[in-house]
Amino acid sequence: MPRFYVDAPLRAGSSCALPADSAHHAQHVLRLHGGDEVTLFNGRGGEYAGRIASLDKRELLIDVLQHREVEREAPLRMVLVQGVSSGERMDFTIRKAVELGVAEVRPVLAAASVARPKGERAAARREHWQKVAISACEQCGRNRIPEVRELVPVQEALNRDESWKILLSPRAELRYSEACRKVEAAVTLAAGPEAGFNAAEEAAFLDAGYVPAKLGARVLRTETAALAALAALNALRGDF
Repeated sequence: MPRFYVDAPLRAGSSCALPADSAHHAQHVLRLHGGDEVTLFNGRGGEYAGRIASLDKRELLIDVLQHREVEREAPLRMVLVQGVSSGERMDFTIRKAVELGVAEVRPVLAAASVARPKGERAAARREHWQKVAISACEQCGRNRIPEVRELVPVQEALNRDESWKILLSPRAELRYSEACRKVEAAVTLAAGPEAGFNAAEEAAFLDAGYVPAKLGARVLRTETAALAALAALNALRGDF
C-alpha cells in the first residue's frame, strides 16, 4: 500500500492534495491511477486510509477515509548523536536509523568531520535530512516523524538528561552488550564521523555522562557503527 506524508490536518470524509513531489512520485514512479487506494499520515498520530479521487499534471487529490489508530514506534526511545559524514553516508545513516526506530537525530559537527556545512548550507542540509527521515517513515510504516535537530558543534549537543548514554568508541574496554544491560526506557547513542571524535570531544562526552563502549574488535565505518548499535539495541532491549 503506497504511503504518503501530508503536513496538514487530516479528517475522515474530507479530501486533500498531495505535495508536488509526492504527486509526481505517485504518478510517474508508482504509476497510480484514479481509484487506487493509498495510506496517508501527518505525524500527529495514526494513519488514514485514502483513495485517489482525481489526478492531472497540476494536482493529485485524495479522498480521506477512515482513521486507523496504529503506531509502529520502538518500545525503547533511542536518540542518535551522529557526527556528520560526507556524501551520501549521512543520508544513508539517517534513513536506516529511522527504519530501525530512532526517535531523534542530533547531527554534530566534529573536529574531524569532512563535510562542514555552515550558515545557510547547514540549514539546507538539516531540511534535506528531515525530508530523508520523512521518506523513511513513508517506506517503513512509521506514523511519527523523528526530528532531525539543528547541526551544532559536539559540545552543544551534549544533553545531560537522565537517560542512559553510550559513546561508541573502538578504544573502549567495555563491550557494547555489557553497556546495554543498564538501558531501560531510553538511551542516547553517540557515533563519530569518518575519522571519529578526537580526544577532547571524547572527554566532553565522558564529562556529560556518556559511557564508552566498543562494537567488537573491528573498527566499523561511520555509516555502519550507529546502525549496528541500533540493531543490537532492538535485539537486546527493543522489539526485535
